[in-house]
Amino acid sequence: MSPTPQPLESTLYRISPLIRITLLSLYVALTLPLPALSSHAHAPVSPKFLGVGIAIGFVALYGALSERVLLDDRGIQVTYPKWVPQIFRKGWFLPWTQIQALKPRSTGQGGLVYYFLDKSSQGYLLPARVAGFARLVRQVEARTGIDTTDVRPLAQPWMYLILLGCTLMLLLVDGWTVLTAFG
Repeated sequence: MSPTPQPLESTLYRISPLIRITLLSLYVALTLPLPALSSHAHAPVSPKFLGVGIAIGFVALYGALSERVLLDDRGIQVTYPKWVPQIFRKGWFLPWTQIQALKPRSTGQGGLVYYFLDKSSQGYLLPARVAGFARLVRQVEARTGIDTTDVRPLAQPWMYLILLGCTLMLLLVDGWTVLTAFG
């Protein structure tokens, strides 16, 4: 007979601030100069139209990066804030008793992601971009008994630090480009 797991305090995990800041900054760096350059180049697309589209895209990206993972005695749940429309981001809930395995799957870029498999073999993506991922994985192992020794996040923090550094350089180049175009 397996020992009864200790009661699990409800724990909320959010997307890592490093990942959130990096991806939002990259979005800004890639899109912010477009309205100014559109105006300067007399492009057929209105700078105001571009600005509105960029703002909507920023809100959508912010919503996608607002994913939350809740672990409690009942199971694991992925949710989003109420302001994110359900039609765009559906969460899920998986009771601990339904989890049969944690299976790796390779990505198109050669990395590994992990899926929970329930009793009907339906897959649920293990959220790997959360702050405290190692602690989340330890809690999953404690509740399910599944060996998670080899489970690692898809991207390491140093990768996001490099991307953030490149993004900051891109922002500097963007500023120089816009100033040069209008100067």
